[in-house]
Amino acid sequence: MPRSPSVEAIGLIKRYKTKERKGLFKGRTIVIEALKGVSFKIYPGEVVGLLGPNGAGKTTTIKIISTLLIPDEGEAYVKGYDVVTEADMVRKNIGVMLTVEKGFYNKLTGRENLEYFAALYGLSSNTIKKRVQEVLEVVGLEELGASDRLFEEYSLGMKARLNLARALLRDPDVVLLDEPTLGLDPPSARKIRDLVKGLAHREGKTVLYTTHNMFEAEIVCDRIILINKGIIVAEGTPDELKDKIMAFRTVKIMVKGGPRRYDKLKEVIGVDPEIRRENGLTTIMFKARKPEELIGDVIRVLVSNGADIVKLTVEEPTLEDVFVYYSSKG
Repeated sequence: MPRSPSVEAIGLIKRYKTKERKGLFKGRTIVIEALKGVSFKIYPGEVVGLLGPNGAGKTTTIKIISTLLIPDEGEAYVKGYDVVTEADMVRKNIGVMLTVEKGFYNKLTGRENLEYFAALYGLSSNTIKKRVQEVLEVVGLEELGASDRLFEEYSLGMKARLNLARALLRDPDVVLLDEPTLGLDPPSARKIRDLVKGLAHREGKTVLYTTHNMFEAEIVCDRIILINKGIIVAEGTPDELKDKIMAFRTVKIMVKGGPRRYDKLKEVIGVDPEIRRENGLTTIMFKARKPEELIGDVIRVLVSNGADIVKLTVEEPTLEDVFVYYSSKG
């Protein structure tokens, strides 16, 4: 049987009105289209990263799915429930983390904050303490001895853990995380990443995850959706996306000696190589779709012109290359 998506977006369009100043006192209303027909599906047990430059539409998408914004056109569903007409049912099935540190009470402890929100979320009074203790342990605040410290004493990393704990209070099937490691130190960011992967891969939850950190996206996300100017421009696993821009494979050859000009080499590779000289060594760089078909001829040209090859490497494109490539389109 085909799997049913936990989250589905169909042709989402969202417009905002803003003022553009014309001179000191005059202005005009302009319409900004934040989303221009965004569609995707996310399935149980996977972490899907929503990546794009600032203003691409990532947070707008998260807010629509979490019922905080109403789309102008299109539809979105969580566990089969419409985010507009069945918003209450959607909220019962999601956990949301939009910022690391906002929305908590400074003069309450981490535990007291969670107990307060658990009551707001409708958890029964006889299960609140048990569930709060569970999520404090899951995110590691109990291990840190921070559960009963005042929120105002928390580090940024502790605040991020508490925010994730709040998102997990109702044990939701779908977790929406908007830049959950932004500004965190490396150990705290690593803890959040490990927790997120565990939610999907061990507990079978569906996670939609936005980030600007390409390293993070590559190690956390099973699939990536690249969005730019309100349009999805690419989608796939990190490896699939890198395969789409294999023209970005970079050949680097370090040599001693050789000519000052590389006209003969250009005849082989078809482009001017990038040349860097330092400490008596020359590094020659060029990009090729199939470098394995060129390397033999390149070596022959270099050796015949007096170059002594010290090192040769072929670098695959990174996810950052993919991000830059697609973000520059349109």
